[in-house]
Amino acid sequence: MIENSFTDLPEIPSTRGDDLHNIEHMNDADLVLFMAGNQFMVMTALLDEFRNTYPEVEKIFYETLPPGLELKQILAGGAIFRDKIIDAVPDIYTSVTEDAMKKLSLKGYIKDYFIYLHNRLVLMVPEGNPANIKTVNDLGRDEIRISQPGAMEDISHYIFDMYEQAGGNTLLKRIMEEKRADGTTILTVVHHRETPLRIIRGTVDAGPVWATEVVNALKNGLKVEAVDPGKELDQSRKVNYYIAGLKKGSNPGNAEKFLQFIKSPGAQEIYKKYGFVPY
Repeated sequence: MIENSFTDLPEIPSTRGDDLHNIEHMNDADLVLFMAGNQFMVMTALLDEFRNTYPEVEKIFYETLPPGLELKQILAGGAIFRDKIIDAVPDIYTSVTEDAMKKLSLKGYIKDYFIYLHNRLVLMVPEGNPANIKTVNDLGRDEIRISQPGAMEDISHYIFDMYEQAGGNTLLKRIMEEKRADGTTILTVVHHRETPLRIIRGTVDAGPVWATEVVNALKNGLKVEAVDPGKELDQSRKVNYYIAGLKKGSNPGNAEKFLQFIKSPGAQEIYKKYGFVPY
């Protein structure tokens, strides 16, 4: 069991073992990556290409958890997962909010950061869209059950902006307060894993997600489709992916290799294949 001195560490949900990769190398890795979780579908291809370029970087431990949870992990010096301590210090951290980078910079964890990628929002619905959801405002209907990212997930900030642009504070309050009280807005912890499952199991009617998550779900044969909110609402003009190397990482040389690699045409083309918008 965890000792009392660890009780302040954030907890990684016990069901999220599929977001901790190569955990056996957590403490002897050549590179430790905390990647914003919605990139999970691209990581195998991306790291294969990285290793082709830098074959000397063999052991890579990486997380694909929500960046808000990863940020808490960094600031706390670890996290609890199934009564064990995950205390790997990342060499690289990525986020979809600049606030996270500013916080790390202010506290002296990073020196600088840059944008390397973009994305946009859509509404994931079951194949055939049986609830006939056509606009963001339709999510406010009484009968519509929504799989909604929780506050710890950075995507939620962009979703709130989308709600406010579509229907003002009235729609935001309707979805996040009234429908939560009614049980028709159901929060997630790791939305990129939970929302597709809820959609195909029929426990929800829709869920705001990154467009890339619908692309990935379709590639995996899931019977879903996307409702596009339109360019005026999809937040594509705002969604930036930020990346930084951490000063306390054990592999600064390999971290610098990854920072250079992620900007390369090869890496950007891999992202593009999965529906991301290259920088």
